[in-house]
Amino acid sequence: MPTPPPHLPPLDDQPVPPTAERRDFLKQLSTLAALSLVQPVQAMQNIEASPVPTPLLADDSAARLVPVTLRINGQTVQRTIDTRTTVLDLLREQLGLTGTKKGCNQGACGACTVHVNGQNVNSCLALAVMHQHQDITTIEGLGSPEQLHPMQVAFIAHDGFQCGYCTSGQIMSAVAVVRDGHARTETEIRELMSGNICRCGAYNGIVAAMQSVAAGGKGLTQRR
Repeated sequence: MPTPPPHLPPLDDQPVPPTAERRDFLKQLSTLAALSLVQPVQAMQNIEASPVPTPLLADDSAARLVPVTLRINGQTVQRTIDTRTTVLDLLREQLGLTGTKKGCNQGACGACTVHVNGQNVNSCLALAVMHQHQDITTIEGLGSPEQLHPMQVAFIAHDGFQCGYCTSGQIMSAVAVVRDGHARTETEIRELMSGNICRCGAYNGIVAAMQSVAAGGKGLTQRR
């Protein structure tokens, strides 16, 4: 065997005894390995022992129920409702007044328009509890099959609808615009009706219907 360089220790067949630092390192490594096995088990035990969150059920729902009194289409209506109930859902789901339509449910299409104290309101955004003792008028309260409102007659005469889904909201908005004297020009009508979307594109007929009513309903005859 060649002689090693002077600066290296001599080689022999005896194992080098571990130093104190090496023993400490091996102990720490063993401890870490043991912890890596124990901690997941403890974590699972903690998850199993942790209480299950209580869902918002009967007690919480009961706490959100409040009585409301509204005047809808001239009749006083009293109900106990969830505080989150919108005017739209109250009308459709609890009172059966389905003429008011649910379109975008975000206040952007105008299909749900009703009158609250004479003003246009997107009923999908209006909480019923915020309108205690107020007057609400829907399309059902505007006219009847036997005696249509002049705006309803005008929409029929001028073909102001196609599929009809948005028509109730269009008519409610149109009535308010004409009543308030804001149907003087076609541009004004289109601007004030821009919140009511007709996906069928019956805008020309809607404008013509509003203009005819604003002019006193000349030439309008109710179809039977």
